[in-house]
Amino acid sequence: MLGKGVVGGGGGTKAPKPSFVSYVRPEEIHANEKEVTEKEVTLHLLPGEQLLCEASTVLKYVQEDSCQRGIYGKLVCTDFKIAFLGDDESALDNDEAQFKNKVIGENDITLHCVDQIYGVFDEKKKPLFGQLKKYPEKLIIHCKDLRVFHFGLRYTKEEEVKRIVSGIIHHTQAPKLLKRLFLFSYAAAAQNNTATDPKNYTVMFDTLKDWCWELERTKGNVKYKAVSVNEGYKVCVRLPAYFVVPVSLPEEDVLRFQGHGIPIWCWSCHNGCALLKMSALPKEQDDGSLQIQKSFLDGIYKTIHRPPYEIVKTEDLSTNFLSLQDIQTAYSKFKQLFLIDNSTEFWDTDIKWFSLLENSSWLDIIRRCLKKAIEITECLEAQNMNVLLLEENASDLCCLISSLVQVMMDPHCRTRVGFQSLVQKEWIMGGHCFLDRCNHLRQSDKEEVPVFLLFLDCVWQLVHQHPPAFDFTETYLTVLSDSLYLPIFSTFFFNSPHQKDINMGREHQDTQSKPLNLLTVWDWSVQFEPKAQMLLKNPLYVEKPKLDKGQRKGMRFKGPQGQGGCFPSQFSLLPASWTRTVLSPGTAWPEHQRQLSLPLTQSKSSPKRGFFREETDHLIKNLLGKRISKLINSSDELQDNFREFYDSWHSKPTDYHGLLLPHIEGPEIKVWAQRYLRWIPEAQILGGGRVATMNKLLEMMEEVERLQEKIEERHHSQGALPAEGPSLLRSSARLSSLFPFALLQRHSSKPVLPTSGWKALGDEDDLAKREDEFVDLGDV
Repeated sequence: MLGKGVVGGGGGTKAPKPSFVSYVRPEEIHANEKEVTEKEVTLHLLPGEQLLCEASTVLKYVQEDSCQRGIYGKLVCTDFKIAFLGDDESALDNDEAQFKNKVIGENDITLHCVDQIYGVFDEKKKPLFGQLKKYPEKLIIHCKDLRVFHFGLRYTKEEEVKRIVSGIIHHTQAPKLLKRLFLFSYAAAAQNNTATDPKNYTVMFDTLKDWCWELERTKGNVKYKAVSVNEGYKVCVRLPAYFVVPVSLPEEDVLRFQGHGIPIWCWSCHNGCALLKMSALPKEQDDGSLQIQKSFLDGIYKTIHRPPYEIVKTEDLSTNFLSLQDIQTAYSKFKQLFLIDNSTEFWDTDIKWFSLLENSSWLDIIRRCLKKAIEITECLEAQNMNVLLLEENASDLCCLISSLVQVMMDPHCRTRVGFQSLVQKEWIMGGHCFLDRCNHLRQSDKEEVPVFLLFLDCVWQLVHQHPPAFDFTETYLTVLSDSLYLPIFSTFFFNSPHQKDINMGREHQDTQSKPLNLLTVWDWSVQFEPKAQMLLKNPLYVEKPKLDKGQRKGMRFKGPQGQGGCFPSQFSLLPASWTRTVLSPGTAWPEHQRQLSLPLTQSKSSPKRGFFREETDHLIKNLLGKRISKLINSSDELQDNFREFYDSWHSKPTDYHGLLLPHIEGPEIKVWAQRYLRWIPEAQILGGGRVATMNKLLEMMEEVERLQEKIEERHHSQGALPAEGPSLLRSSARLSSLFPFALLQRHSSKPVLPTSGWKALGDEDDLAKREDEFVDLGDV
């Protein structure tokens, strides 16, 4: 798609030598600046959005042919986005326009989505920072959603170049104050224009009633209670106004240490066990304070650890699991695999794809997160033990692991409304520091740590392996990850509920000004038309049938693997062989020729990081000098239990409305292709891939339903048959495997392969002479 190519390489690296022989230079196409014509395209501004600077006669390069061609237009920068106004969007047909994002256009980049900015000086790429003494002839922008834009400035007036380049650098790199975010400008200007989705039933967990409802839903209200002791944030600004604690815990204990060291309830299992989390107490040097804290912890543990019926296993995620630095470093390496400069670089990376993928450690981190979640699931499900997650602030890895456990164990969290409610409960109200972890304020002392993106990637692994178990699609997860950088929604732009309320003017009810009313990201109608929203819902989701009491007794519902599976009503007319093929978790969907996971031989690691081997050192818990390892089972026993639990579950048919475990062997942990490869044209399968397969199934389902309606009409009357309605999606021959992100417009349908990758096919001397040529494979 035009302008959706990707640039690779690290900051400051020398630009790769172009391998494409251009026989017609851009200068010859537009030999005279006076001959360059620009089609006026209207700049659409959101409420409160202001134009800051602009430049005319900017060339946006097409990346599919090594940036040798492009489209002229205007480059603008507002306080919300960077936008290129060309005439390429006018080529979209009405059907295609219904799938476009209504807030961000194809050539728009929100300021928060800008990752790195590079300039090209005399064919050398250099990172741009601060004030510039010399201005580049080409501007390259890396985006956090892995898009890369190339803008040529050779024909732009010098004053406009200085203005647009300096403006973009300043507004994307300079530190910001929270109140200066576009979020507040939009909220103030759109008070009477906020849209809400009437079908959005997401539980926000901002009232005591919401927490009581969740306790009742999970049958946890016998042992746990919702408290309002922090109402108005009088006790702790880190915690939400309402949360859940054990029934036997006095509310005075919450007050003693401002919410630290308090076991906070996350979720209750069907057998009565619970998942809890706890932040560490403040570190004190005074001996008297230490003794008080130890006595306080003794009382806390007695409320949740009462053998033999109330046994607690503790998991210290701060010292015995991943660190935030591990996550940040791994993702920084991983994303470079998808920031591709041109076609040549894309194909050249194929020969070292596995080694680059393994060296990044991102897939291994995903595997470790899933493995830790399975371990905790085994304690809850098989050993009937409560699990207490420990972390310094209980707002990063606690959010990640507790959410994964609930997705695996609670089928409600695998529905779209349930999943959104889970994110609200564990991440938003759980105090995950989105503002700091995404570095929305561009603070120089903070580095972006994609903890929430890691969670979405882990969930994608489950969605990919067990599609019928989820009410939402991978497209839903992809657009949710993109929404991290959309500053019109308040969901991902605050560090805590307190920070949001105090900046929205809601903390004090006696204020003169009216509180700002912000949108949540769950209002999908703000971003997408109804037709596009259909792509967020999984049509293959196996809904739980509603049965009479007599039928419900002793009946377990299996997945569509030939063991008496139950399908939604729309599948009852399809052949069983077809549904088994389409819905089976082991189905091999068509994929790009580039492998998206490590081979089996690559999954073997050192004993310290082995698949079913515990860490080398014994897990030792120590809070403020108080040893609590007595609450922990031996590592060998736990490891044996985990292996037996894991193998036993995978040996049985899948119950899509019960416990759901992922495969975590090396080849089973795959690259999330739709998110990471969607802007690379060479990675697309025109007319094929999972999207085309899904579309064919939907067309078949619609056709069967129409035939059934015709049969019923003939039974009731002899009148005219109803007219056939149009199918939801278009012909699969026009779809791309990365739809809807890569749309149908293609400026080149001739795939090319560099001869440098095929030297073994011919004489090396002859190929050396053709180093800069391509082999044209002709029209597709």
